[in-house]
Amino acid sequence: MTSAGVSDAVSSPPALSRSDRTVIGVLLVATFVVILNETIMGVALPVLLTELHVTAAVGQWLTAGFLLTMSVVIPVTGYLIQRVRTRVLYGVAMTLFSAGTLIAALAPGFEVLLAARVVQASGTAIMLPLLMTTVMTLVPPARRGAVMGNISIVISVAPAVGPTVSGVVLDVFGWRGMFWVVLPISVAMLVMGLRWVSSIGETSDAPIDVVSVVLSVFGFGGLVYGLSSIGHSGGSSAATLWVSLAVGVAGIAAFVLRQVSLQRHERALLDLRTFGFRTFTLASVLMMVMMGLLLGAATVLPIYTQNILGLDPLATGLLLLPGGLLMGLLSPFVGRLYDRVGPRILLVVGTIATAASLWFATTGFSTSTPAVLVLAFHLVLSLGLAFSFTPLFSAGLGALPARLYSHGSAIFGTTQQLAAAAGVALLVSVMSARAAGLAASGEPRVQAEMGGVHAAMLLAAILAVVAVVGAFLVRGGKAETPA
Repeated sequence: MTSAGVSDAVSSPPALSRSDRTVIGVLLVATFVVILNETIMGVALPVLLTELHVTAAVGQWLTAGFLLTMSVVIPVTGYLIQRVRTRVLYGVAMTLFSAGTLIAALAPGFEVLLAARVVQASGTAIMLPLLMTTVMTLVPPARRGAVMGNISIVISVAPAVGPTVSGVVLDVFGWRGMFWVVLPISVAMLVMGLRWVSSIGETSDAPIDVVSVVLSVFGFGGLVYGLSSIGHSGGSSAATLWVSLAVGVAGIAAFVLRQVSLQRHERALLDLRTFGFRTFTLASVLMMVMMGLLLGAATVLPIYTQNILGLDPLATGLLLLPGGLLMGLLSPFVGRLYDRVGPRILLVVGTIATAASLWFATTGFSTSTPAVLVLAFHLVLSLGLAFSFTPLFSAGLGALPARLYSHGSAIFGTTQQLAAAAGVALLVSVMSARAAGLAASGEPRVQAEMGGVHAAMLLAAILAVVAVVGAFLVRGGKAETPA
């Protein structure tokens, strides 16, 4: 097809109706709010440890428990989306999130705050798969790139601006203020959604498979707990970690076998026939790599700026803010480009920019690197990630038939949680091990920590090269015939 033909094709599809645009808009804003909440705890954790009188090993459960709950709930969302009306499911998700936010704001101690984070995570886990499934159902293929660009804003910008928002609110209102600021927004989105979100598609009444739910709890929960613990503990409590990982691997293996059996009768909790589609499988793997790099780098970089360069948390948050804003500005542009040129060119550009920035960090970062150079590194990294997420979402889900959209969305959400935990675990563990080794050999503390950062960035750069290779293999996001 000629370039003119392509241009005509992408300009001719009918526009979305006003009601469809409203549904997608409400879901986008609500999802942004819940994902923003997921990332605000990092900067606040040192303050919480002091005010709640708990150790770091206990306090890290405020983040690990959130991830753990997400990893357990998300696999069930593919089932829920097919069996519960959109408006009802949205109402449940935002009610859980709002209730958890209120409980957190009023929490008298650590135990209640942890319970509140679990309730918040239960609502958060539903929102992203619900948003992606709704978009794939309502938006015609030729317009999906532009809409998926908006979803990429939610996925990438919310985690990027979370530390900045957290730092500002902590300085002004204290740790409870983080929840009081979010609460009225979440309640407003709940009311707006119940008024404007309409039910999408047909629902079925097939019963849920309790065995699959139990297996998913042990499988995904065990794996995410083990990976998150490695990331926070730097490799300590090895016996507990290995047991958690072993339980997770065994649980996932049993879960997979159970789903293969159930999907013959259309009763699978998570339909794994999605992996019979080449582009979806490849996009899922690349999404895990890129998400792991995003969260891993987002964890290592503040350690570098604060422990080595001597910046305070607020200055670090402000330093990383332009990268998050750049991702937000680029995502709609990348979405429109996707509709015209497809995924491969965008992914090649994005993965090469990501790899180049990480390779620079392996030698370019030092104990005296100017902040402006760190800013430039983060801007290039953010540009690469912005050019990667939209094509991966669009091409991966676009390769599936409509009946598998909800399962594909749930799989993307689940694998992202696994990738987030794995990315943080791998990079922090490598950084800690290298720093400890250098310190044991007599290196000064700052030099030892610098060596740890270099080692972590080297691992990230190698993974980014794997993503570059995979980018050349991704095809256009059209529905495929399963292998």
